[in-house]
Amino acid sequence: MTKSESIAALAKALAAAQNEIENAKKDSTNPHFRSSYSSLAEILDTCRPVLSKNGLSITQMPGFEDGKVSVETMIMHESGEWISSTLTVPVGKQDAQGVGSATSYARRYALAAVVGIAQTDDDGEAAVQQIPRQTQPANKPAAPVKLVGEGEASQLRQALTVAGMTEEAFCAVSKIGSIEQLPLGKFAGAIDYIKKHQSQGNAA
Repeated sequence: MTKSESIAALAKALAAAQNEIENAKKDSTNPHFRSSYSSLAEILDTCRPVLSKNGLSITQMPGFEDGKVSVETMIMHESGEWISSTLTVPVGKQDAQGVGSATSYARRYALAAVVGIAQTDDDGEAAVQQIPRQTQPANKPAAPVKLVGEGEASQLRQALTVAGMTEEAFCAVSKIGSIEQLPLGKFAGAIDYIKKHQSQGNAA
């Protein structure tokens, strides 16, 4: 994240705005994953009037490089103060539709995070490459999901640092709110994924 020298006025305005902004309605449905979600348009319609009322505006600038989509989200205050963060996600399907889907997903994810809106994911699995799922044996009740511990979380963060991948991007790809929410059964796959990301970066 980058920011202006001071963000005092911006922080005060953003706090006031977040106190007024309500969660966006789930106006769209993904039939493949049988899930409902808030579209980018719905999130924008929900937050823009309140942000504007508090002297705030948002701009998002997409980019594409080395098979990955990046979106820089900048929130600006009328005082001239600003904060900016860039989210990068891999593209699952290397064509115009895949890039468009990943860009829309990244914009929604980043925008909702900046303004504090809760949302249900929609096309995250279709938009970006996912860590392989561990399937449960047929006809057996699913066991309680055990999450990674402090040791595994520390290893993941170290691996991300070495690979040059942000924690936000990894969580977006893995569809989790934080590293501590990663199922322990996916730990090995996550490490392999991060190493693959590092190898692709070194090759570039």
